[in-house]
Amino acid sequence: MAAFNLLKQEDTEIKRIVVFGPESTGKTTLCKDLSAHYNTVWVSEFARSFLQKKWDETQEVCDLDDLITIAKGQMEAENLALQKANNLLFCDTNVLVTQIWSETHFKGYCDPILKEAIHQVDYDLYLLTGIDIPWEADDLRDRPEDRELMFDFFESKLKELNLNYEFISGDRENRIKQATTAIDKLKK
Repeated sequence: MAAFNLLKQEDTEIKRIVVFGPESTGKTTLCKDLSAHYNTVWVSEFARSFLQKKWDETQEVCDLDDLITIAKGQMEAENLALQKANNLLFCDTNVLVTQIWSETHFKGYCDPILKEAIHQVDYDLYLLTGIDIPWEADDLRDRPEDRELMFDFFESKLKELNLNYEFISGDRENRIKQATTAIDKLKK
């Protein structure tokens, strides 16, 4: 099945912004803060709820078979959220994160469907979150010692694909200020 059919992104005039980066870099907090600031909605990370449920029920972690399900669930949640969005939609992840996760956790392998999907979706801005906040452990996070390596991988993908992105760092207040400055440029 073609990625376009499996992971079809709805057409919209709403600007899509992905809060993007390695684990435990404040993405969810930034999504919540920005959606409140702009009076709109945000899309939570489907993988987090899906994989937490898997862990709670089986004590198993993500495997290759989960990745298409995760990408599809994320896209469905994004498309549904568009119905409630107010000019902007904040996404706490996207299919590019799923591709990166696959490549970094499965010895460089990524399903061709995910690779194709990257070229079938469009986002207006990526906010790349820095690793300058403390790493917090949970059942799903697994790479505290590889934060710099993972950050570099995330940034290299943005550059490789020539995607519009802004680096976001600092404390919560500074991150909001940096993000809103970049987003307000989009709105002009």
